[in-house]
Amino acid sequence: MTDETGTAPTRFALPSRILHWLMAPMVIVQLFIGATMIASLSYYPLLLAIHRPLGILILIFAVIRLGNRLTHKLPPFLATMGRTERRIASWSEYLLYALLLVQPVVGWAMLSAARFPIAMVGPFRLPGIAPHNFDVYGILRECHSVFAYMLFLAFTAHVCAVLFHTLVLRDRLIDRMAVWRTKSSRS
Repeated sequence: MTDETGTAPTRFALPSRILHWLMAPMVIVQLFIGATMIASLSYYPLLLAIHRPLGILILIFAVIRLGNRLTHKLPPFLATMGRTERRIASWSEYLLYALLLVQPVVGWAMLSAARFPIAMVGPFRLPGIAPHNFDVYGILRECHSVFAYMLFLAFTAHVCAVLFHTLVLRDRLIDRMAVWRTKSSRS
């Protein structure tokens, strides 16, 4: 889909939109699982059994999304977005990509340092990526927690910005990432 002049897409490419909406619920669930793991020891083993492979799935999707992002042209920013807001939007996107890539790798390395396997499906387990060392484990565990808070804040800021544009400015920013039919996509 292009704008009225036929020069630039007004929406993200379809693969970008599909990947975005497949990954968003995974990140939300992962953040809730992480918070619940801290608060509820009785459900900890079950949540951990979900948290580990879901983290790896998020890593796989983040790599695919990054490859997709680098190979597809972005739609232009909306006219309602000033220069500073455009910079903030770009840098927050970079931060989200970085955290979605780094957070699962740090978690994987943390578990490797403690010699805790990451069971994926059946007998399939991921190999260790860090040396067995409890000091390394402790540092990586702290990093994993800090990155989780950063991811929560960046994700929340992203959602709040979209809600502000959608509900207050009503500039149809969400249409750029919509997989559903929008006013601008109807003939």
